Amino acid sequence: MTDLLKTRLNRRTVLQAATVGAVGVSPALRALVHAQGSDAPEKKEVKIGFIPLTDCASVVMASVLGFDKKYGVTIIPTKEASWAGVRDKLVNGELDFAHVLYGLVYGVHLGTAGPKKDMAVLMNLNHNGQAITLSKALADKGAVDGPSLAALMAREKREYTFAGTFPTGTHAMWMHYWLAAAGINPVSGAKLITVPPPQMVANMRVGNMDGFCVGEPWNHRAIMDGIGITANTTQDIWRDHPEKVLGTTADFVKKHPNTTRAVMMAVLEASQWIDASLSNKMKMAETIAGKAYVNTSVDAINQRILGRYSNGVGGGQGKTWDDPNHMKFFNDGAVNFPYLSDGMWFLTQHKRWGLLKSHPDYLAVAKQVNQVDLYRSVASAMKVNVPKDVLRTSKLIDGVVWDGKDPARYADGFKIKA
Repeated sequence: MTDLLKTRLNRRTVLQAATVGAVGVSPALRALVHAQGSDAPEKKEVKIGFIPLTDCASVVMASVLGFDKKYGVTIIPTKEASWAGVRDKLVNGELDFAHVLYGLVYGVHLGTAGPKKDMAVLMNLNHNGQAITLSKALADKGAVDGPSLAALMAREKREYTFAGTFPTGTHAMWMHYWLAAAGINPVSGAKLITVPPPQMVANMRVGNMDGFCVGEPWNHRAIMDGIGITANTTQDIWRDHPEKVLGTTADFVKKHPNTTRAVMMAVLEASQWIDASLSNKMKMAETIAGKAYVNTSVDAINQRILGRYSNGVGGGQGKTWDDPNHMKFFNDGAVNFPYLSDGMWFLTQHKRWGLLKSHPDYLAVAKQVNQVDLYRSVASAMKVNVPKDVLRTSKLIDGVVWDGKDPARYADGFKIKA
C-alpha cells in the first residue's frame, strides 16, 4: 500500500468501511480495514468435524489447499467416529463447525435428536451422491430394487433390518422414503438401526443388516468387496437433493460472525475448485482417500464422483451407466444455497415418521436455522450466483411434488407413515 493511500485512508474512512463490510470494498481498503481488526476473524483457528465420507471433501480441501489462510483462518479438520459424536461435540463447543447431516442440525434445534440447542445451517456442501445398498444375499434372491425387495419381503416373511447413519439424518430419511415408495412401511414392516458410515460395510459383511443407506464411498466399497449391490442412488430418489451442510451453533455465529464468514468463504472456494475440472476431482479423490480422512483406496472414491456407476449385480442384471446427477459440490452455486424448503422437507419427514409429534411452524424453524442472509452476503462478496427464491420445487421418486408451500398438508398426505 502506498504512503499516499495510507495518508488518505484516515481512521474515520477505515471505520466507515468496516461498517459497510468487505463486500464491494477495494482490496487495498479491505486490507487496511482487516489490519485494524474490524472484520478480522475473531477466532484464528477453528476445528471442523467431519465423518469419513466423500462429501467431506470441500472442508478437507479448504484446509489442504490453503483457502482457509487466504481468508484469515486456519481450519483443523477433525475426524469423528459417528454422527452422534459430531452432534455432542458441536453442542458442547469442542467443535466450532462440522460437515454434518442436514436433518441432524434440525433434530438438535428441535430437541428430537438429543439435547436441544439453537443451531445454524450456513451452506450446503453437496447435492446427490449417496445410495441404497442391498446385501448380495438379497440380490441373489432377486431383490435388486424397491419393487423386487417388496416382493421378496412378502414372499419370505422374517424381520428385515436396514441401517441409516443417524435417526433424524439424511440417510435415515432416504431409506424411509425409498422403502415407503416401494410399498414397505419402514416403521411397522422393517427394523431400522443406526450404524456409523465407515462401519456399514463391515456390519453387512457379518450379516447385521439386509440393506443400508450411506454416503460414498461405502456403497461402491460394498460392491468392490462383493458383499452388496446398489439398488438406487439417492439422486434417483430426489435429483439434486440436499445432503451434508456446514453446520454450527447459533451462538457461534453470533459470537464469531467474521470467523463464520471467513470459513464459509474458504469452503465455498474449495467447492468451486473441486467442481472446476476433472483433474481437480481426481486430486481431491487422492487426497481424501488418505488415512487421515476417508481411509480407503482411491478407486473406491474416484469413479462415482465422476458419475461412473455400476450396480454390482451379477447374473445378467448388472448394469453400468454415466450419471449426470452425480455428487456435486458447487454446480455454479446451485449446490450451496441454503434453501428454506430443503430444511422444511426434513421436518415434514420427521413428522411423517413420528419423530415430531405435532406440526412445527415449518417456515419459522427454517428461517431460524438456515442463514440465508449470511450466505447471500458471502456469495455476493465472491460473485457466486444466488437463486432469487428461498423455496424450490422437486418431484421425488414416488411422483409426489415438494415445493415447500404447504408443508403440513404434504407431511400428512402420504399413505404410508408412522
